[in-house]
Amino acid sequence: MRAPNHQYSYIFQAESDQKVRQYHFTLGKVFGTLALGFVLLGAGLFFSADFLTDVIYKTRLTDIEYKYRSLSNTLTELQSQIGILDSQIADIEEQDKAVRMYADLPGIDQDVRDLGVGGVQLEQPHGLDGPAPDLELKISELELNVDQLSRKVKLELASYRTIYDKVKNNTELMKNIPSIRPVYGGYLNSPFGYRIDPFDGKRRFHYGQDFSVANGTPIYATADGVVQQARYRGGFGKTVKLNNGNGYSTIYAHLSKISVKYGQKVKRGDLIGYSGNTGRSTGPHVHYEVHYYGTPQNPLDYFFSGYLK
Repeated sequence: MRAPNHQYSYIFQAESDQKVRQYHFTLGKVFGTLALGFVLLGAGLFFSADFLTDVIYKTRLTDIEYKYRSLSNTLTELQSQIGILDSQIADIEEQDKAVRMYADLPGIDQDVRDLGVGGVQLEQPHGLDGPAPDLELKISELELNVDQLSRKVKLELASYRTIYDKVKNNTELMKNIPSIRPVYGGYLNSPFGYRIDPFDGKRRFHYGQDFSVANGTPIYATADGVVQQARYRGGFGKTVKLNNGNGYSTIYAHLSKISVKYGQKVKRGDLIGYSGNTGRSTGPHVHYEVHYYGTPQNPLDYFFSGYLK
């Protein structure tokens, strides 16, 4: 059928036992209906995609926040462990100073040690919102602290290599340096330096270190050496003097009994006698002196560690 306006009209007829229905469509209505369907379909897809995107975004955000918290806790734990390691490095530095003095090596200059704590100054991160700046700051601090710790460790390793080489090359010399206490325990009395003489009350220089111990306490050689004296020596009473070599000598006075003989070789830690109260003494003790090329030294400067080694 041809419409007056030269447009085509389409008829759809539905028949049943009771009636007949006809539906008239023009080409414009068909395209209009199809266009409306596409628009509705597109709108549905758009809003569905937006909803799905929002769900996916929230799910991923939750996952990212969980991972952030986990990473943040891990970084905090690492910082804590680095703090512990740093305190241990500080203890090692103190031991390094003592070992260097014992090995007759110069100490490490403080400016050189400060290289182990140098580094760039951190600035507060900016330009990011949310948890990222805090995480970035923690990572930057961790990197800086690891760098500091690494340099400290490298410095100590270099120092210990120097000490090792020194000790290795001077093993025999080290055996001759007085480095232990001559007795176990005891009370440190009348130290090296000026004091009031207990007999006449005058101020005199005391050239050794007194150890107040019970009568008969074992006395040990503080370094390898050769017995130079083993006799009664005036105010010192029964005395043992060792020539330790390399300029060192040691004296042990006021003994009750001498256990070595003149010319005898002894090792560090060997028994040489027993404490007493002989000579010019006010009570049981041992008077101990260290000399280096004839010059009295403060014995306390030579107590490296423990008693016997």
